[in-house]
Amino acid sequence: MSGNDSSGAAASSSNSTDLKPRRTSRSIKRKKFDDEVVESSLPTKLIPVERTRRVKRAPNPKQVTLPHTKWGPKDDLKLILAVQQCSDLALVHKCVKFSQKLTYQEIEERWYQLLYIPEVSGPATAAIATLTQEEKTAIERKTLWSSKEEAILQQVEASSQPKLEFFVSLLHQHPLVFHPARTPRDLMIQWERLRQYSLLADQTVQPLNLGDSVLNFSDVEEQLTDEELLSEQPDPVLQNELRKIDRRHKIEIRKLEDEIRQWHTMVGGPDNGPFSFDLDNETYAALRGRLVRYLMRSKEITLGRTTPTHQVDVDFSLEGPAWKISLKQGIIKYHGGEFFLWNFGKRPIYIDGHPVIQGCHSKLHHHCVMEICSLKFIFIINKTLTEGKNNDKV
Repeated sequence: MSGNDSSGAAASSSNSTDLKPRRTSRSIKRKKFDDEVVESSLPTKLIPVERTRRVKRAPNPKQVTLPHTKWGPKDDLKLILAVQQCSDLALVHKCVKFSQKLTYQEIEERWYQLLYIPEVSGPATAAIATLTQEEKTAIERKTLWSSKEEAILQQVEASSQPKLEFFVSLLHQHPLVFHPARTPRDLMIQWERLRQYSLLADQTVQPLNLGDSVLNFSDVEEQLTDEELLSEQPDPVLQNELRKIDRRHKIEIRKLEDEIRQWHTMVGGPDNGPFSFDLDNETYAALRGRLVRYLMRSKEITLGRTTPTHQVDVDFSLEGPAWKISLKQGIIKYHGGEFFLWNFGKRPIYIDGHPVIQGCHSKLHHHCVMEICSLKFIFIINKTLTEGKNNDKV
């Protein structure tokens, strides 16, 4: 019994395990239908996709452009028409007005390119075709006149007064001679131009009388008189401008005269020699430089550089290059019968070789040498004036 029980328990345990769902990661296979079997048995082939080639479109004749050159389609058309009319490149160079100034060699080279080089003539012809009919007609009407056209116009008498209808009939009588773009109005204007320059067949040019002397410009100028030139009415605008200029000049002259007076007060003029130290009774001392002598006629004078906004008594720029000197370099003061120098600039002032730096002062004696920025001066004291003023105070 026990064996049967054990076998039954094992069977029940196996049945319980069979009831559990099976789990797998593989896909479940199923039977294929007939049509699926047939399709799967066939070999798979890749169907090639045909690539459509891009067809290059032909260039639009209206979009044709010439390579980078001086010659445009209008200039080429002018050149072709002018050569067809006169067959002379020298005349074309003189009479035809192109879009820019061209030399005879450039015109000749372009004409040969249009004749013999297809790489140039082809694009040029295509570019000319892009011009509008109005542009072509305007160029054709202004082209040169041929010798045959002018010969027909020269036969018209100068004394006659032909109307526009006459040139209409003349144009119909010679359709192969005149250019198709010519109008009766163009013929009439050209005939009047020929008559003006005495180029018609019945016109004659009076010969120059060699006995009479031909006046040149100098002869005509000698015959003119000042009275005839001054008889014209003056221009008010010009006269007003001249008055303004004259006033400005006078103001400048007055400023210079005032400056000269100031310089004469402080500056005695160029020194005449190393021993010309004569000072008058109004001068305390003098600074003698290489070019200018400065006179000290007050008890205190300022040293430095004069500018339009800053004035000093002693302007070192009159002596030489002084751009390194301060505007107010220092002062010289007379006090108690003695002279003292105060330095306020950045550059030192040397008195007999001893530097006087910024903020310091030094005593000046008779005939001492003052040096600053390669400019040398000799300080000279007027002893005859200072001896009687030893007790003066500032």
